[in-house]
Amino acid sequence: MAITSPLKHIGLAGYGEVGRILAEDLTRHGVVVRAIDLKFGQDSAGDPLRRHAAEHGVQVVASHRGVAEVSDLVISAVTASQTLAVAEACAPGCGAGTWFLDLNSASPGAKARAAQGVNAAGGRYVEGAVMTSVPPYRIRVPLLLGGPDAAGLVEQINAFGFQARVASDRLGVASATKMCRSVIIKGMEAMMIESLTTARHHGVEDAVLASLAETFPGVDWEQQAAYFFQRVIEHGRRRSEEVREVAQTVREAGLTPWSADGTADRQAWMADLADGGLFGPRDSQGFARSPDWRSEADRLLAHARAAPNP
Repeated sequence: MAITSPLKHIGLAGYGEVGRILAEDLTRHGVVVRAIDLKFGQDSAGDPLRRHAAEHGVQVVASHRGVAEVSDLVISAVTASQTLAVAEACAPGCGAGTWFLDLNSASPGAKARAAQGVNAAGGRYVEGAVMTSVPPYRIRVPLLLGGPDAAGLVEQINAFGFQARVASDRLGVASATKMCRSVIIKGMEAMMIESLTTARHHGVEDAVLASLAETFPGVDWEQQAAYFFQRVIEHGRRRSEEVREVAQTVREAGLTPWSADGTADRQAWMADLADGGLFGPRDSQGFARSPDWRSEADRLLAHARAAPNP
């Protein structure tokens, strides 16, 4: 269904899970979508991405600047560590008021540095903070916008189904909200893996889950545990990079990020094990989903017995 919007050409910098979901939802509205991802140039990693783009009518572009030059709006959805690099790569093509929506989980300081290059080239940088997991909500995921140009973009993207609202006209407020939330959410993932794997070793996992249910009766802890394990197995690398930015956000407040640093280390450890094949072979969707967190905990325990782990 075509949408009445001045945004007719949208570029995606990053074609990972979020980029592909946005591509699917935006192309349904008749928008011309183009994408750039470094994996497009790789044979094994790029094949499923190129097939997905072809199936959904997404045009693959060879450079970040090339995407920006032909887009009314560029949406950056890459790993946290690439936030600044991608903004700098797109900036030369962001002339004549091109919108640049940065959805990456980066610190307020990183967002401010990314904005400088885009705005200096004539673009309009808007920070975006995705406030929960994208897959269940897809394009309708709760989204905070920030920066002097945020108010000018919000209605234009909401016309496509985005659920965005302006957090502040001051750059950094939206990302700080996201980062502070992630201290808890990403920390819960790491703590759940550490707690239940240890409980599994001692044979007390059922007692631990029962105690959690008694204290927090509104949560299905069995289901939550399975979800946390699987998301970290699938996306631990991306999560660890995000939490490094969380730690930087804490440092920007003058505090030592003890919790965030530990969370990032645990997430990165899980990512290393996943890359090494501990949880099974990769497929075109990443990893096969397992509803049983206990089998994953058992793999971690077997690894721990074979080699020391953090």
